[in-house]
Amino acid sequence: MPARTTKKNDIFRVNVTALSNMGYGIAHLPDGMVIFVPGTVPGDVIDAKVIKIASGYAVGHLEAVITASPERPAEPFCSAPASCGGCVYRDVTYERELQYKHDDVVASFRKAGLSDVTVEAVRATGVTTGYRNKGQYPVAAGKDGPVAGFYAAKTHRVIAAEACPLLPPVFADIMKTVCAFAKEYNVPAYDETTGKGLLRHVYLRMGFVSGQILVCPVINGKTLPHADALVAALREKFPAVCGIVLNHNMQNTNVVLGETYTTLWGTPYLTDVLCGLTLRIDPAAFYQVNHDATELLYGIAAEKTDLQGTETLLDLYCGIGSIGLSMAHKVQSVFGIEIVPEAAACAAQNAAANGITNARFVCGDASDAEKFLAAAAVDGTPVDPDVVVLDPPRKGTTPELIEAIAKRNVPKIVYISCNHETLARDCALFREKGYTLGTVTPVDLFPRTGHVETVIGLCLKEKK
Repeated sequence: MPARTTKKNDIFRVNVTALSNMGYGIAHLPDGMVIFVPGTVPGDVIDAKVIKIASGYAVGHLEAVITASPERPAEPFCSAPASCGGCVYRDVTYERELQYKHDDVVASFRKAGLSDVTVEAVRATGVTTGYRNKGQYPVAAGKDGPVAGFYAAKTHRVIAAEACPLLPPVFADIMKTVCAFAKEYNVPAYDETTGKGLLRHVYLRMGFVSGQILVCPVINGKTLPHADALVAALREKFPAVCGIVLNHNMQNTNVVLGETYTTLWGTPYLTDVLCGLTLRIDPAAFYQVNHDATELLYGIAAEKTDLQGTETLLDLYCGIGSIGLSMAHKVQSVFGIEIVPEAAACAAQNAAANGITNARFVCGDASDAEKFLAAAAVDGTPVDPDVVVLDPPRKGTTPELIEAIAKRNVPKIVYISCNHETLARDCALFREKGYTLGTVTPVDLFPRTGHVETVIGLCLKEKK
């Protein structure tokens, strides 16, 4: 191997040969060192400046594209600087993005020792812009007053940009109104380094079927000065706004939302329609960000359950109940568990609002096997599920929960995941407990980003 001669600020002409799961182009320098260069794709010939040297690799800055790759789209996807970091696949065609995501899922299952499991092609709606129903805008001090935008990749440095191609255009207009209000009334932006300032974030949610919009400013305090002026401006300009709710976050934390809310006007929630269900969505409640792709995902999940109408379905990490409720008409009963109290309450309200009488929801930690077994009881008689639906957070579920499900000999499991690495890890544990793994189906809920949703069905082997 050649001696390492690369130094910081050196510029090299290199061929990009691969793409990392962070969306960085991968090339090799003359001394053999790997260099990761954001904004590049396989097939590019580029000039790259070395900006960081770590143990075994370097990070580069794209100085110039000498020869563009055929994988690049004909038109740029976004005008934001590459440092935004949100759309890691912005520089490749969507067709290639789907292939990269498929290959990532395959690699995760291979790494977990499950190379025999079939991974289907990624399913998608084909819509790559304006699909997100949620936006979280950090606010920072600008030259002419508070500005809103997005954090640069792996930092808390705010890049001023109200508009984003992944978000509905109306969100940008709302953010301009909020920033204009903050400037006019001298509402200071929050400073993470000092802990001073008031306006931290603006959190927006939208119902894609209902059209309703919930505006939630996050403040480092108990009150927002001149809040009536903000309410008046938003109501006048945006008739779709159904509620304006303050969130109070006075902790020195990078968590966006605090625990308490104050309704300034309207309702402290919005409603939307998903899979034929009218759903109430509180600010803190989990709701998938891509409406149409979620309907596609839930349809695939329902197919994998192969319900016959007599089953008891246990919906773990159930959020506002959307998955279990979408399948309630196909089973005898639904029992859901959700750790966020507001979401669990929403789930019960959503069942009532849709006239669904065979579903119950409780607040509890679905990952805690003992608590979920204790909670899943009716009049002291434990629920005996025929089907378990799992939709855990990115960290996946726990070995204890997997053990508990296996001990109960649950015949069928449908596992939905936003992190295929933890999904593959958990599937390996399920296989050890006697479950057969079905086909993995990735669904692109997050076009242009590095994430992909994945769903798989598992069946308990018949014991001899």
